[in-house]
Amino acid sequence: MTPPDLAVLPALPDDEVYALVGEDGFRRLVAAFYRQIPQDPILGPMYPPDDWEGAEERLREFLIFRFGGPTIYLAKRGHPRLRMRHAPFVITPAARDRWVELMDAALEQAALAPAADAVLRRFFSEIATFLINRPTLVSPAQGYGTR
Repeated sequence: MTPPDLAVLPALPDDEVYALVGEDGFRRLVAAFYRQIPQDPILGPMYPPDDWEGAEERLREFLIFRFGGPTIYLAKRGHPRLRMRHAPFVITPAARDRWVELMDAALEQAALAPAADAVLRRFFSEIATFLINRPTLVSPAQGYGTR
């Protein structure tokens, strides 16, 4: 599936994405994303090797909440505080670009409705940029945080 042309799709309100794709759509998307992470040289080291399922669950529940679904994420974890939660991780422009690249590939695999795909691509690009916390490259030897 070719990424939708964001300029020609009618705008779908963020809180209607869940109604369009459902839990199954977010489950497919997040699973496709996390299948790529363990072997990725940039993003893989940022994830604790003993918490893949937890990381996948947190992202899925966050996205479901953020895009109009049940608020399980809020009940479990409270306000997302994305900058605070990601502060221990070295997020450079290169890491941001890789995260978006892998999420774009996951969106391709998940094959969501084009209107939802467009909203999610825009959101992922913007939020990944927002989370950059190191403007220059830092070596892994300088350390990564844990969640």
